[in-house]
Amino acid sequence: MASDELYRKQVARLYERSPFYREKLAAAGFVSPQDVGGLADISRLPFTEKDELRASQAAQPPLGAHAAIDISQAARIYSTSGTSGTPLYIPLTRNDVEQWREIGRRTYSCNGLKAGERVVTTYGAGPFVAGASLAAFEAIGCVHIPVGVGNTERLLTAIEKLRPEALGCTPSYALHVAEVAAVKGVSLAPVKRIIVGGEPGGGEEGFRRKLERAWDAKVYEIMGIGDIAASLWGECAEQAGMHFSAGEFVHVELIDPETGAQKQMSDGATGELVYTHLAREAAPLLRFRSRDHAQVWVSRCQCGKTSLRARCIGRTDDMLIVRGVNVFPSAVREVVARFQPQVTGAILIRPRRKGVKQEPPLPVLVEGEAALAESIAKEIRSVLLFTPEVRMVAPQALPRSDYKVKLLDYSEAT
Repeated sequence: MASDELYRKQVARLYERSPFYREKLAAAGFVSPQDVGGLADISRLPFTEKDELRASQAAQPPLGAHAAIDISQAARIYSTSGTSGTPLYIPLTRNDVEQWREIGRRTYSCNGLKAGERVVTTYGAGPFVAGASLAAFEAIGCVHIPVGVGNTERLLTAIEKLRPEALGCTPSYALHVAEVAAVKGVSLAPVKRIIVGGEPGGGEEGFRRKLERAWDAKVYEIMGIGDIAASLWGECAEQAGMHFSAGEFVHVELIDPETGAQKQMSDGATGELVYTHLAREAAPLLRFRSRDHAQVWVSRCQCGKTSLRARCIGRTDDMLIVRGVNVFPSAVREVVARFQPQVTGAILIRPRRKGVKQEPPLPVLVEGEAALAESIAKEIRSVLLFTPEVRMVAPQALPRSDYKVKLLDYSEAT
């Protein structure tokens, strides 16, 4: 079924089953599915924001007024981490679970991972959607070795004893494991492919090359968003952006994050990714704002695929504004990585005030040689157009994480 036809059926279903969308669309002037039209007119529709979904579940627990099923029809219910205090529940029907499995299979096999290969993973299989990625390895036919979160010793033992060809984890944790392995004298030689996701970093050239040198393996980036699908994008051997893996299940747009205006998909275009479910049953979302700031490409990849490609620049939620300049922490880390091996690659930004807007100089802690502070500050000013206050700290002085590393620390902010 064509994407436009799926979209029209999805919209009609939401009018019938989702009080949230029926009221939201009516308030925007769309009183019927016919008023909404097809995908060509999607930019006329209002966005869906994460806070709206939280409010929906608070007002109509447990699944919210945006859900299009009764809870008894759900096959699985995941939740977000609840950093705001209240987790958001994400229901899936049996068909939704199968869709996620197929999207995951495409995402994780894009880099060449194949049946029979051993892959060790550090994803938690608990309440969060990252655990749904585990089914992708089963679908590919891999020999899957799930180690879980928080046990570096167990991971290193698995690498020594079971000799997996691939590792799946966050980019910051992959670096941490390499550092621990170097101290303990553990060989990482069996691993030839590292599949990283869960946070920006895998696509940063300097950070990627450091990982590849530390592991003597090739790094491939994947990306998903729990509200839409556990995985959506996967990188091929060309390492020229992640391929979109959910073409017939999810419609993706690029918008200006400040104005909300739809932007044309073209090679090198940047903006925020916005997603619409075409075939989700349980809790379909229309024009969901991901807050992922990305660069996209539409031309044919050297690997032969013609699918849309993207590279995540950073989270709009993490973005700071320094005298009118947008600053992504991951971009700062990428500039600092140019000074390897005199730096470890670890950084931490400590804003002086709470909120998005900051006055220069912006404090940036960098692990590495003390004499580099001025050179790094100059390079950041030149490339990112803001003035930092670079503070050099000793290697291993900044916190490490077995999942996602934080690049922003407001502990000194007023």
